[in-house]
Amino acid sequence: MNTDPIADFLTRIRNANSAQHRVVEIPASKVKKEMTKILFDQGYILSYKFEDTTAQGSIKIALKYDKLTKEPVIKELQRISKPGLRKYSGSKDVPRILNGLGIAIISTSHGVMTDKQARQENVGGELLCYVY
Repeated sequence: MNTDPIADFLTRIRNANSAQHRVVEIPASKVKKEMTKILFDQGYILSYKFEDTTAQGSIKIALKYDKLTKEPVIKELQRISKPGLRKYSGSKDVPRILNGLGIAIISTSHGVMTDKQARQENVGGELLCYVY
């Protein structure tokens, strides 16, 4: 049993990055699927595939590395809101990560989105993680 599936999602990506794996497989959920789509749209991963072979399903993520230095594109994945201490941000207080170079993934009433989208739509929500 996993008490924090989003932290598990981030840790699996972080561990696969540090081990220079090409693909990582993660158990699926709606929030994880939305987070994966955001990571792909923002250019942090090469591709992804949702597989529904089991009842829960899984997500296969192809990780992205720099061609010259072989460094992972994702430098840091940081979990912000935890099950023991939820962190929320109002529409006026949505954080900017590395002065706009990174992204914050936020769960809002309009769905899971980046900090930039949340500012445009003028909504706040739960800060899930920072990616840079």
